[in-house]
Amino acid sequence: MTNLEELVQEINRFEAIVSEWDESQRCVVIGLQRAIEALHKVALKRLIQNLKEESMSALRLAVADEVVYAVLLYHELVKPPKPPLEQRIQTALDEVRPGLQSHNGDVELVAIKLPDTVEVRLIGTCSNCPASTLTLSQGVEQFIKSHCPEITTVIAVNSGPVVDSSKSNLTSPFSPQRGSTWIRVATVDKIPKAGVLAVKVAGTSLILYRQGINIRCYHNTCTHLGATLDEGQVENGIITCPAHGFQYRLESGECVTVPGVSLQSYPLQIKEDKVFVQLR
Repeated sequence: MTNLEELVQEINRFEAIVSEWDESQRCVVIGLQRAIEALHKVALKRLIQNLKEESMSALRLAVADEVVYAVLLYHELVKPPKPPLEQRIQTALDEVRPGLQSHNGDVELVAIKLPDTVEVRLIGTCSNCPASTLTLSQGVEQFIKSHCPEITTVIAVNSGPVVDSSKSNLTSPFSPQRGSTWIRVATVDKIPKAGVLAVKVAGTSLILYRQGINIRCYHNTCTHLGATLDEGQVENGIITCPAHGFQYRLESGECVTVPGVSLQSYPLQIKEDKVFVQLR
């Protein structure tokens, strides 16, 4: 039996038989399997090392055999083949896309300029948002580079007019707009002194922070890629986004990681120990 598919089928057949045995019998088989695999892995490592020293061409020829390659891959002695570059870039864009689309934005691949440059286009609200540079560098670029280490430069083309960040308090493209309706969201005693309280009113997720007699209210969304903040660690008045580590001063909403970008804040009033927030 030399066909890889047939060999795998035979292994699967025995695994199905063993799965019907009682736990003590299965443990013996699993222990034997691990011992044999450990022995084979050591032997294969030594074989590969000897072949590298004697003849790289012979090693390449051996790895080209599907059965040899499958066994080496199983023991993590060779790396699995990478998908084509364009496929990996599209995978990265697919991962970042839901966060953009939830706020009427999107991104598309424009061009791949080998060896190390990718051009993308931010579209929808992302194309002319004041925080589009942050969206590119801390969002799209980060995802592309994580999937494609060979890419060192990500450029946004036709992304709309440039906005002078010194004349505007940048907020996330994912932040909602303020409104004019006051809604009771909590009582003061419910807001922890060393953490945040997450509340959801009128379909909007908020976090409340208390420092002494002062209370702040922010949209429960990181300016990076829209991850929720309420499960993030709070230390010395700074909350850390649990998704990608962005940090914010809860006293002001200012982003410590990327200065100039702030959490969306909401006007707040306290009446008889009741906390009211102004929403649309």
